[in-house]
Amino acid sequence: MISLFTLCLAVGLASAAASQTAARTGVVLAGAYRQVGVTIHYDGRYRSLSFPGGDVPLERGVCTDVIVRAYRNAGIDLQVLVHNDMSQHFNAYPHLWGLSRPDSNIDHRRVPNLVTFFKRHGRSLRITARAADYRPGDIVTWRLPSGVPHIGLVSDQEADGRLLVVHNIGQGARVEDVLFAYTITGHYRYDP
Repeated sequence: MISLFTLCLAVGLASAAASQTAARTGVVLAGAYRQVGVTIHYDGRYRSLSFPGGDVPLERGVCTDVIVRAYRNAGIDLQVLVHNDMSQHFNAYPHLWGLSRPDSNIDHRRVPNLVTFFKRHGRSLRITARAADYRPGDIVTWRLPSGVPHIGLVSDQEADGRLLVVHNIGQGARVEDVLFAYTITGHYRYDP
């Protein structure tokens, strides 16, 4: 029989974990919002980056940089995490660029690689057309009409009952109502 103390302890621990997750989500979202109006150019050129902690100039970036910078704000370096995972499990990642080994300059800046990482280390969630199924901090991927993959971070801001998304689709980091604007290909939750 479970004692009242054990039950109270379990409830308290679950509550503390939920509170910690909510706090980290807030820090991740703050990192995404911080890019809006600052990252004003879409620039996917290959660049040599420092490692760890490498980044392109803050006024530039692509959709993946929104995610990488947001998580860095919470002390989580996806450049390192993706590189380390690719180094140990290279064949688990897409081979779309003709590389024979990981490249810490670019791997974390590619949507298919982030998708693989989040599938391996986060939670893959159902793709639905119900706005209520998406939470602030969720990561969503889309296939744009041009066939290009895209990624964004679900915000805690709403419009017409839908959460807005922080992303960079070509004109810098923005908060926009695009959750259902394109074909959703992935829905993830990552809280290490």
